[in-house]
Amino acid sequence: MEQVFNVPRVVIGAPQGRSGKTTVTLGLIAALSARGLKVQPFKKGPDFIDPGWLGRVAGRVCRNLDAFFMDRETLRWSLYRGGAGADVAVIEGAMGLFDGVDLAGSGSTAEIAKALSAPVLLVVNAVRMTRSIAAVVLGCQHFDPEVSIGGVILNNVARPRHERMLRAAVENFCGLPVVGALPKNRAWQIPDRHLGLIPVGEDDRLWQAVEAARAGAEEHLDLDAILAIARAAPPLPLPAPPVETGVRLTEPVRIGVFRDRAFSFYYPENLEALEEAGARLVFIDALHDPLPEVDAVYIGGGFPEVFGAELEANRSLREALRSRVEEGLPVYAECGGLIYLSRSLTYEGRRFAMAGVFPFDVTVDNEPRGHGYMRLRALEGNPYFPPGREIKGHEFHHSALAVLPPEGRFGFTVERGYGIDGTRDGLVYKNVLGAYCHIHALAVPDWAVVFVSKAAAYRDQKRSKNQALAGV
Repeated sequence: MEQVFNVPRVVIGAPQGRSGKTTVTLGLIAALSARGLKVQPFKKGPDFIDPGWLGRVAGRVCRNLDAFFMDRETLRWSLYRGGAGADVAVIEGAMGLFDGVDLAGSGSTAEIAKALSAPVLLVVNAVRMTRSIAAVVLGCQHFDPEVSIGGVILNNVARPRHERMLRAAVENFCGLPVVGALPKNRAWQIPDRHLGLIPVGEDDRLWQAVEAARAGAEEHLDLDAILAIARAAPPLPLPAPPVETGVRLTEPVRIGVFRDRAFSFYYPENLEALEEAGARLVFIDALHDPLPEVDAVYIGGGFPEVFGAELEANRSLREALRSRVEEGLPVYAECGGLIYLSRSLTYEGRRFAMAGVFPFDVTVDNEPRGHGYMRLRALEGNPYFPPGREIKGHEFHHSALAVLPPEGRFGFTVERGYGIDGTRDGLVYKNVLGAYCHIHALAVPDWAVVFVSKAAAYRDQKRSKNQALAGV
């Protein structure tokens, strides 16, 4: 008999971006949590900021579901693993419901919903719309018959008469329940900047917007109806777990992870993969901490430009990292981490000294350079991936590197995306790789094993050298 699992679940989708999915999702999770339910949040697509908010509200680590990175079995494994012990899973979509990387809609929110057999709650921005809402909803209902629209949530409703007209149009022409109608309310809007919402850890005052969204959800969403839709999702075949990987170590390696207000973009699966491969993670506040005794360093993305003065002020960390790199310390850096490894960072007319591992300067402005999914091919000399290896990832950056010196070595060619210069990404120096590309461990399962192996080799080499100097 086939083994199955069942997690009550809904996908929050919309006909187009900027319809209010994040506000609805935050409010819904907060309202369900206030009822005492354990809510497991998920976010569709490559994103770090929204998951931070969703996880904070739910009190559970938010995980990303991405059909560009993951096949159907891996998506279901993520749902199974992340949703264990939860009463309901709420999955926030991205962009429009059917928007993907190509004409077939590959990687879309709809593909996630189909892979997980999850009903969709369609959030429709009702500004300047009445009867036409039925045409929009009908289009989503019938565009792909395999996608199940479970209900509709009206957003930005003007007044009670407007709501009555919208409800009647949806229920009469589409045969779907309207499970919520949110009036216009600026108090629910969470401030953003050039990469999206302000990260959850930067300003606790932003929590007021979440509290307002919770109150709005409790008042204007039919929570019982939404739970009934989620609980009607069918059981799924129990997925096979990913192949376990690890490094045979006599003791764990210590991997330092920059994690603070400047560097907060990490997929939980990446950190878990490092631990499962044999690492003990040591979190470092790059704004204040010295460099501890570690065997490797992982620097994720974030907003180093916003905290440039504080990063510059922590001179001991910058100099210690540069010195240890010369000794062979393995370092893996993504986007904001790449910027930190530069010589300097210029933002809003101010120039800040960085670690100086790579001899280039960076300027950050409001012009997007790279935005979206990436497909890379590893080059000879890449310390973490063999030549020719395809790497899937994503980028979202508003920074540009000055002209690279002749000795600069690239780690990848770019087959999709922009990277550093439109054709190449990733700079290599000794055991350091810094790239604009963000990877997800479930899409690159050998990354953690190789990184931990590099850390172990560095540790053993350092110990042997110290023993030789001590005459042991």
